[in-house]
Amino acid sequence: MKKIINILFATTLFVFLIMVSSATKPARVDETVKVDALLYHTIYLQDSLLFAAFNSRDFEKFKSFFSSDLEIYQDNTGVRDYNQSMEAFRGLFQGKSILTRQLILKSLEVYPIKDFGAIQTGQHTFCHDENGKPDCGTFKFVHIWKYQNGSWKITRIVTYNH
Repeated sequence: MKKIINILFATTLFVFLIMVSSATKPARVDETVKVDALLYHTIYLQDSLLFAAFNSRDFEKFKSFFSSDLEIYQDNTGVRDYNQSMEAFRGLFQGKSILTRQLILKSLEVYPIKDFGAIQTGQHTFCHDENGKPDCGTFKFVHIWKYQNGSWKITRIVTYNH
């Protein structure tokens, strides 16, 4: 486990250095928005830690990334609050099938929310084994991160294109 954490840290640092060197992302076809490199890296790191906990099924660590007023909006399952979401995640982590998530890095966009936190958008791929073969799907998401009392928490998730 320590080796995995060290590899994740090294990978994150490497990606951060690449991102800092090219912190301009297109917002629209006719406009370019400079992204705050520190905010971009911070949210990318939070995302990496969140899904390292998800992929390793560390429920206690995973749930620490969410605000108690969490709402998740998903096109194929509807709306869930914090308690419903944590119950669903706990069941997922305890199930036989192991679901893993991979961020599509080139899709990641981060925008500040004044006096609140950040908007993270992107695409991610989830995979599990189905009859001995990988079954994967790529989906779009929006995470609303709130910075409060020195920590980042997700308050809203919109996930779609399932």
